[in-house]
Amino acid sequence: MKVASINTMDILTFLLLATTLTTMTQGQVTRVGFYSTTCPRVETIVRSAVQSAVGADPTIAAGILRVFFHDCFVNGCDGSVLIDGPSSEKTGPPNLSLRGFEVIDAAKSQLETTCPGVVSCSDILALAARDAVVQVGGTSWQVPLGRRDGLVSRASDTANLPAFNDPISVQIRKFADKGLNIQDLVTLVGGHTIGTGACVVFSYRLYNFNGTNQPDPDIDPAFLPQLRALCPNGGDGSTRVGLDTGSVNRFDTSYFTNLRNGRGVLESDAKLWSDPTTRPIVQRFLGLSGLLGLRFNVEFGRSMVKMGNIELKTGSQGEIRRVCRSIN
Repeated sequence: MKVASINTMDILTFLLLATTLTTMTQGQVTRVGFYSTTCPRVETIVRSAVQSAVGADPTIAAGILRVFFHDCFVNGCDGSVLIDGPSSEKTGPPNLSLRGFEVIDAAKSQLETTCPGVVSCSDILALAARDAVVQVGGTSWQVPLGRRDGLVSRASDTANLPAFNDPISVQIRKFADKGLNIQDLVTLVGGHTIGTGACVVFSYRLYNFNGTNQPDPDIDPAFLPQLRALCPNGGDGSTRVGLDTGSVNRFDTSYFTNLRNGRGVLESDAKLWSDPTTRPIVQRFLGLSGLLGLRFNVEFGRSMVKMGNIELKTGSQGEIRRVCRSIN
């Protein structure tokens, strides 16, 4: 009897679709096609706004992705990071360098003209994060929608965001607190394949790691002079350095290759390779050690959907903001 062959990509695609078509099995009510009758052009409008912004400035893609991450990790994916105010989330220390808000504003403005009062800012942000990744070479995924916008935005709530110097144990706890496992952690931090970090958040690794007056031993000695040239000892720390050396504006797996080669820029990133808890997942993304490989793009979409359903406000909770920067 002839046995039909099964294409691995077909299996991965099926699993991704099964995850993204609906999240009702996890007690959520977001779904793909949520606005199919009330605002059928929502995805086209958001995509157009993102395409225009990334076309003018490719670095904005990483900014949009980071805004979504920081939104979801603080009181859930409710658009609270978009709100202006003297003590809003935007003013929290981890959020002071966030950028890309104007892209969300542009999409919202067009949607309010097309279908006023229908699409939440939090859903716009979820779509924009996906579209930003696609614009710089990532693979698309379906985004379940139906979020409502939150009514609270406090700078004090940003204190527990994952930090650049968190050890792996702390990173795992912070992700687990949001219902995300270790594979989600490695996958989502892989979003650092695009974007930059300021010297101020990692230069201590170059000159005085843990008070030793020596560099972090996890840094490749051949890479150290390059980083020191960009971030001189005693400099103002404002210079920004690509987190994925050689591929800063391209969504690919070279970030994981750099981790393996001792070229992780942030301490929290470098630990993904040096810590035995997370290294096997990095190896699977690289197809190393005979382990069953993982397709980064597919897994990234899956984990983004999972993260996008953290502590949702749906149904009658929250509101649909008219302007993303302020509560109605």
